[in-house]
Amino acid sequence: MTCKAFIVAFFAVTFPGVADVAHGVEAVYHHVHLAAADPESAAQWYIEHMGCEVMRDRADRCQFGTMYLFFRPGPTKGGSDGSAINHIGFSFTDLDAKMKAFEAAGVNIVTPIRDEPGLFKLAFVEDPWGTRIEVVEDPDSLGFHHIHVRFENPAAALTWYHTVLGGEPAMLKGRLDGLRLGNAWLLATRQAEGQVAPSEGRAIDHLAFAVPDLERAATEIREKGVQFLREPWVLENGPFAKASTIMSPDGVRVEVVEPFQK
Repeated sequence: MTCKAFIVAFFAVTFPGVADVAHGVEAVYHHVHLAAADPESAAQWYIEHMGCEVMRDRADRCQFGTMYLFFRPGPTKGGSDGSAINHIGFSFTDLDAKMKAFEAAGVNIVTPIRDEPGLFKLAFVEDPWGTRIEVVEDPDSLGFHHIHVRFENPAAALTWYHTVLGGEPAMLKGRLDGLRLGNAWLLATRQAEGQVAPSEGRAIDHLAFAVPDLERAATEIREKGVQFLREPWVLENGPFAKASTIMSPDGVRVEVVEPFQK
């Protein structure tokens, strides 16, 4: 059963007679929060190796268009592999050349390049602070490409994200169930072995999604039966106007934020 079919069936049983209840608040990716001993060095590493763009007046962060990487200093409970947020993904026009550049620069190559028929070329590397990174050659979606979560029931995980945050259920290259949230994918697969650790405190600590009106979105999220770990609050000097925190059933810490109006 595809992700979209699962969502329709799930809500037909759980919320009979409620029209379009699976339609979330139409959030888009805002940032991924990573752990790094030296945030400025981490931002520079992603600028050099992943094509992240310099943020004006913020040497400890970088950005891909309207999506950002934030870095939290301090120790972690472990790398991202084995946690609910297993890895993040970036797409390049020429993966063979990129892998040669990684090797020359001493980047930790976890899995060498391979061509997955019907999908794309892919490989895995790891940043110096324990974040697992999939690098792919997908000309249809260059730059920041995806976030990959692990859960015992991937279809249920994608259903939750779609219900709460919106997005478009789709299949990546007709092969992988996922959600399109803005310009990037959210993918989910089953953990091969062992229990999945919650994301909080790991190399990828949490995901953040942006909505235009957080108070309104919070009301809709509560109506879906989701409880806030931290109710919406106003940030005095933060990178966005308001923020809130929820937890997904697959153990991913999720921030829902309201950016400053331009």
